[in-house]
Amino acid sequence: MRTILITGPGGSGRTTLAAATALAAAAEGTRTLVLGTDRTDTLGAALGVPTGPAPVQAAPGLTAWRPDAAQDFRKDLTALQDRASTALDLLGASRLDPDELTPLPGAEELALLRALRDAALSEKYDTLVVDLPPAPQALALLALPEELRRYLRRLLPAERQAARALRPVLGRLAGVPMPAEWLYETAGRWDLELAAVEAVVADRDTVVRLVAEPGPAGAEALRTAGLGLALRGLRTDVVIANRVLPEASADTWLAGPVAQQRKTLEEWRESYDVRTVAHLGHDPRGTDDLTALAVPGVRPAPPAADWPVTDRLDADGVLVWRIPLPGAIREELDLVRRGDEIVVTAGRFRRIVPLPSALRRCTVDGAALREGELRIRFVPDPGLWPQSR
Repeated sequence: MRTILITGPGGSGRTTLAAATALAAAAEGTRTLVLGTDRTDTLGAALGVPTGPAPVQAAPGLTAWRPDAAQDFRKDLTALQDRASTALDLLGASRLDPDELTPLPGAEELALLRALRDAALSEKYDTLVVDLPPAPQALALLALPEELRRYLRRLLPAERQAARALRPVLGRLAGVPMPAEWLYETAGRWDLELAAVEAVVADRDTVVRLVAEPGPAGAEALRTAGLGLALRGLRTDVVIANRVLPEASADTWLAGPVAQQRKTLEEWRESYDVRTVAHLGHDPRGTDDLTALAVPGVRPAPPAADWPVTDRLDADGVLVWRIPLPGAIREELDLVRRGDEIVVTAGRFRRIVPLPSALRRCTVDGAALREGELRIRFVPDPGLWPQSR
């Protein structure tokens, strides 16, 4: 299944273009699902069909769905109370009724990730279009599965679950009760669910499509979003320049905005595959308007964004790990080695990445940013590196 994740700065028209992209994919004859994320039904307003917790047919071959975070939150917390009933009873805790539960911060993001996983595993669709939140929230959302899995592995490592037979003895020796088996089972189930979402996001047929209005604000937002996506190893297939004004216009007051847009588009085309969508003169509503936008259809996925390790041992005595970071600024980069992981900070973004196996037996010898690529040098540790080397 092809998955197209669409985001951009707030107010860029990303929801409208997500609806138009899904409509174009359905018109090509593919079974298409478009997922909405806004609390208000902006997706339904663009399609001309109300959307909600139940999937609805918005056009021939096109299904629209806007998951209900509140419903999922109540269901999950109720199930967690049932599994932890023994512990809650020992503490004298009072159960929460489903009717009194309201979603906590983060519930909407988790609901969207679950919907993304369910849609990918259902095999009902050929193309999935996701209207992500504005770029800063979207980048945090896409990072969530990897980060939560890391927290689970650190807090509840699987190897400790294997010692369940020794848990009563260990509890007496430590003087505190050991975690109950249901806690490990819950953590294991969450890890599997998060792994499924992470697999969808990292799949070779998943791409991110950035939407922005050509101009100074859009240019900065695009640079920042591109950097965040690159740090996550996610691929951008095209950049859609939205609401592009006509070049030939009788209105003289448009000359300034048109010139500004033209200059921005020329700069973008040096780094991105840019597709323009014309300004219709009004807010697009309904399938006729969405079709008139003429957005790019489903395209072949670009090559995977690899982070290769270059062997320069014979020439320079180092291994070089090359991490593409287009748009990165040298003064905003930071690197920290933590055991078998490296913490990479680029601007406002941060990622903890496991080192490739060969680099775990090396020490960091320096780093440089060249041509939009972070190059980290590693020197083999004599105590760990094979002597034949």
